[in-house]
Amino acid sequence: MNLRNELERRIAEALAAAGAPAGMPALAAPSKRAEFGDYQANGCMAAAKGLKVPPRQLAEKVLAAARLNDLAAKVEIAGPGFINVTLRDDWLAGQLSARLADQRLGVDRPARPQTVVVDYSSPNLAKEMHVGHLRSTIIGDALARVLHFLGHRVIRQNHVGDWGTQFGKLLGYMVRRWFGWDLKSLLEGNTQREAIDKPISDLDSFYVAANREAENDPDFDRECRRLVVELQNGNPITRDWWNIYKRKTITHCQEIYNRLGVLLTEADVRGESAYNDDLPEVVADLESAGLLRESQGAQCVFPEGFKDKEGNDLPVIVQKSDGGYLYATTDLAALRYRAGKLKADRILYVTDSRQALHFRQVFAVALATGFVPAGVCLEHVGFGMMLGSDNRPFKTREGGTVKLMDLLDEAEQRARAVVERKNPDLPDDRKAEVARVVGMGAVKYADLSQNRSSDYVFSWDKMLALEGNTAPYMQYAYARIRSIFRRGEGEEVSTEEARQGAEPLRAATARERETHLAPAGAILIDHPAERALAVRLAQFPETVEAVAADCLPNLLCAYLYDLAGAFMGFYESCPVLKAEGPVRAARLALCDLTARTIRTGLNLLGIQTLEQM
Repeated sequence: MNLRNELERRIAEALAAAGAPAGMPALAAPSKRAEFGDYQANGCMAAAKGLKVPPRQLAEKVLAAARLNDLAAKVEIAGPGFINVTLRDDWLAGQLSARLADQRLGVDRPARPQTVVVDYSSPNLAKEMHVGHLRSTIIGDALARVLHFLGHRVIRQNHVGDWGTQFGKLLGYMVRRWFGWDLKSLLEGNTQREAIDKPISDLDSFYVAANREAENDPDFDRECRRLVVELQNGNPITRDWWNIYKRKTITHCQEIYNRLGVLLTEADVRGESAYNDDLPEVVADLESAGLLRESQGAQCVFPEGFKDKEGNDLPVIVQKSDGGYLYATTDLAALRYRAGKLKADRILYVTDSRQALHFRQVFAVALATGFVPAGVCLEHVGFGMMLGSDNRPFKTREGGTVKLMDLLDEAEQRARAVVERKNPDLPDDRKAEVARVVGMGAVKYADLSQNRSSDYVFSWDKMLALEGNTAPYMQYAYARIRSIFRRGEGEEVSTEEARQGAEPLRAATARERETHLAPAGAILIDHPAERALAVRLAQFPETVEAVAADCLPNLLCAYLYDLAGAFMGFYESCPVLKAEGPVRAARLALCDLTARTIRTGLNLLGIQTLEQM
C-alpha cells in the first residue's frame, strides 16, 4: 500500500465533504519533525482561501468527515490549519507483518500498466564511451528498473549516434591518411577490408584527427561529405565499412554495460540509422500538415510559443538547404515509431539538460503533427554535468576527456585499496569481489544520490567513504544486518541463508534475492525505536512510486539512507539476539524486512549487495 496516496485520498474526500471544490488535494506528506506526527496534510490552507473561511475552521470540518480511525491513533489540528496524523502501532505492525512473505514489499501493481519507452545512454559510432555518457546510462537504467518493478512494460531504446557526417569524416581519414588509398579505389572495392580491423581506441583517436583535418582542408571535407552521400544511397562498400565500425562500437559499449550492471543489451540498440528511410516521409508529412516554411533555403517548422531573445520565432530545422537531415528530423521519426509501432503511453528521454529546448520543440512539433497522440506523455529527463574539484567539467589531469572504462578501472583499484586497509586478512578472491561490487556501486550511487537536474562535484574520497550517504555505507549496512542471522541460532536462519553465509564473499544472486525466506515472527511495536523503523519501512512503496512519477532516483537514495539510520537507532536501543520469545522473533523479522528493503532498493538503483564485507 502507498500510505501517502491512501492518506491523500481519504483526506481529499473529507475536504470535499467539508465543502471544498472536488479534486482539491489534501497535500499529505511525511512529517519533517516527530512532534508533528507521522504525516501532515496542508490542503486546508489553500482550500480555505478559496472558500474564504478560516483554515482552522475548515480543518475541524475535515477531521469530522475523515475516515481515519482504522489506521490513525491520533489526528489533530496544528497551527493555523495543518492536519497531523499519527499512525496506529497495531496497524503499522499488521502492514509490515504482511510484507514478510511479500516479495514486492507492499508495492502494489498499477491498475492500468503503461508501456514506457526509456531512451538512454546513446553513445556515438566508433568512439569510446566517456564520462559524459555515465549519467544518462545509469539514471536511465535506474528508472527502467523502477518502472519495471512497479509492473509497467518497459522498452529500453539505445539511440546510438551511428549515422551522418561523423562516419564520413572517420572513413575519409582512414582512407586518405591511415591507409594511403584514394577515394576511387575505396568505392570500386580495390582495398583490403581486413585493414580496418583496428581497436576502438584507435578509431576514437582517428575521429578526433579527422575532425581537425576537415576543418583545415576543404578538399578533405568534400570527400567526407561524398562518403556520407554514398552511405545514404546504399553503396555496398561504405555500408560494409559502416557495419564494421558499428559492430566495434556496440561490442565496446556492451563491455561497459556488463561491467556497470546496466541492463541494456544489443537488442535494445536502435540508432539514428534505423530511421534513415523514414526521414523523407517525415518532411513530406510536415508539408502536408501545412507546417513547413522555408528559411534561408532550409525547411523549418516554427512551433508556437518558442521565441529567441529578440522575440523572433525559433525554428526547428528538419531539412538543410543541401537536402540533408538533422537530429530533429530523426527524433521526430523516432517519436512516431515509439508512439505508433511500440504503442508507448509514456516516453522518457534521459539526456543532458542543455538539450531541454531541443526536446521541448521536437515534442511540440510531434504533437502538432499528430506523430504522437495527445494522450502520450513526453518527458525530457534532463541532468546536470559531472564536475571536477575545480567546478569545471570532469577531465583528466592533462585536460582530456575521461574514458569511462578508465574511470571504472580506477574505481575498482581505489575500492581494493580500501579493502586492503580495512580487512587485509581477506583472501585475494574475496578482496577482488568486494572491490568490484563496492567500486561499481560507489560510482553509480554517488551520481544517483544527487538531484539529477543539478551539477555535482565528483570526489573519490566521498563516494568511497564508509560513512554518510554512500554506496559503501549502504552495502555495509545491509551486510551488517545479514550478519545478525549468521550469529543467531539455527532455527532463525533458513537453509538458503545458512548457505549464503558459508560461501565466499560475493554479490547476492538473482535466485537468492527471489528465494529469501523470512523469519516466522510477526512484527510487534513496543519501543519508540521499533516504531521509528516501522514508519520508515511503511514508506517504501510511496518512495518507489515517487521515483517513477518524478524520475528522481535520488529520492530512493535518501530514503535508503534514512532507513539505515532508523535501523541503527533500533539496533542500539532494542536487543535482538538477547531478546526472548515473541519479542526476539519480532525483532528478527524487523531486521529481515529492513535488509530486504535495502537490498531491493539498491537493486532498483542497479547496485549489488554483499552478504559479508
